[in-house]
Amino acid sequence: MGVLKVLKGKSITNLMVYGIGQGFNLVTPLLVAPYLISVCGEDGFGKISTGLAISFLLIVIIDYGSDITGVKEVAVNRENKQKLEKIVGTTYIAKALLVAVVLAFMSTLYVTVPYFSKEKELYLLALPILVGQFINPTWVFQGVENFKWITILNILSKVIYVVGVFCFIKTSNDYIYANLWWGLGMIIANTIAFLYLKNHYEISFKATSFNEVKEYLKENFSIFTSQAVLSLQMYSPVILVKLFMGDAAAGMYAIVERIVVMFRTYILLFFNYVFPRVCYLLDTNAKKAIRFWKVFNGANFVFIVIAMLLLFVLSKPVVIYFKAESVEEISGLLRLGTVIPITFALSVPLKQLVLGWNYNRQYTRITMVMVIVNLIAIVTVMPFYKLQGVLVTFIATELITGLLFLSVIKNRLKQAN
Repeated sequence: MGVLKVLKGKSITNLMVYGIGQGFNLVTPLLVAPYLISVCGEDGFGKISTGLAISFLLIVIIDYGSDITGVKEVAVNRENKQKLEKIVGTTYIAKALLVAVVLAFMSTLYVTVPYFSKEKELYLLALPILVGQFINPTWVFQGVENFKWITILNILSKVIYVVGVFCFIKTSNDYIYANLWWGLGMIIANTIAFLYLKNHYEISFKATSFNEVKEYLKENFSIFTSQAVLSLQMYSPVILVKLFMGDAAAGMYAIVERIVVMFRTYILLFFNYVFPRVCYLLDTNAKKAIRFWKVFNGANFVFIVIAMLLLFVLSKPVVIYFKAESVEEISGLLRLGTVIPITFALSVPLKQLVLGWNYNRQYTRITMVMVIVNLIAIVTVMPFYKLQGVLVTFIATELITGLLFLSVIKNRLKQAN
């Protein structure tokens, strides 16, 4: 099956529509970060990044695996209205309970614990991000492959965020409001998309029982724990850098992370685009699924390699664009960091097949072990190798994770080829 045969009809239309929306996700940090650094300084940017990282960690609790199992269940049952309504209703009621508990707990923590209370305004004003994620219906749209509405809510939320930052953050003390605008953008855009979802698909929450919510929480616990551990790997390093090396080092790391994560985010968004179709095809025609998987992920890997080579060569001009003070040091870190998206582009496609073939238990074990190893390695190497050591641990653990994923699916992969 050639590339042109795979990329036809609805697939290429969806890809183009989805790509427009994700382009906003990728461009937004390039617009906002230099402005925040110039107004708030590297220290302030480090604080903003720490608050955002904590919010992203908490988002995993709100999602509770719906970004994986929810997408898969919706994709497989997209033509069964009764089943679809049950999935959406149960998931949202469970998420409502989770967001209420998290908001109450974190508000208390931010006010009472000294480490957080020193910057309680920053952390409290980031809580709307959690509310916005609770409302977020992207996982349903992914399952039914309605990429138009994913694009609409992505663009709207990012426009609100960018306008809010440029219009209302004018002094170094305004750094506490940066994450608030991220949250407000999510709430407004996701509410509009949720209302469309409810009306268009005629979703009702009345049929959901307490026992179904309880069963949902029980069944999704393993996927939730693996996603939580993965989020620790992605977002805790900047928190650890702040804790052990201070706000300035956290700011430097955050600049490199913001650039590298832009590509990691793109890879995850590409995963979100391909995953529902892979799940659907694996359930109906495994050989066709693997051909589809190879074409899309192979082309994406080539793109990532070319992009990282360009970023390696242009690392210094990129850092200068971000208006950072320590240009030479940060550009050196960025060159090393370009390897991370390449390793990520290898492991994430394998993750699609591990989950698509229902190796959930193996996926959970691998991710939990590797993330724990990664975090221990970061804390161990940081005193000796500073920020370079943090980046190297990411590269090593991602490569090992990919090899472990491959070992799980190699027999099924041979059968499907």
